[in-house]
Amino acid sequence: MNTVTIEVADRRTLDARFVEAMRQGRPVGAFITFPTVQALWSALTVKRWEIVQALCGAGPVTLREVARRVGRDVKGVHTDVHALLAAGVLEKTDEGNIAFPYDAVHVDFMMKAAA
Repeated sequence: MNTVTIEVADRRTLDARFVEAMRQGRPVGAFITFPTVQALWSALTVKRWEIVQALCGAGPVTLREVARRVGRDVKGVHTDVHALLAAGVLEKTDEGNIAFPYDAVHVDFMMKAAA
């Protein structure tokens, strides 16, 4: 199964992962990283999560097909798809289709008591 982890992580974590990947000579997993929980929730609203869910394991599809799968109008889906593309969550193929190239999503972040 091709799984991506959507996470909240700081630069130190990203640097450590990079060093480990270089040490092993291969990637150490697929990650989509946000700097804060607020940035994650700003990029991944409820309607955008529905798009991600609809595209999970689906392969590349047209924007109209995305709209059909989530039962929304193309204009609204267009706005959300472009926000997800800008956040690095979705990809656009050379043919112009939209893809979420993973079969599963794991979300990982920790909330701590305020200092």
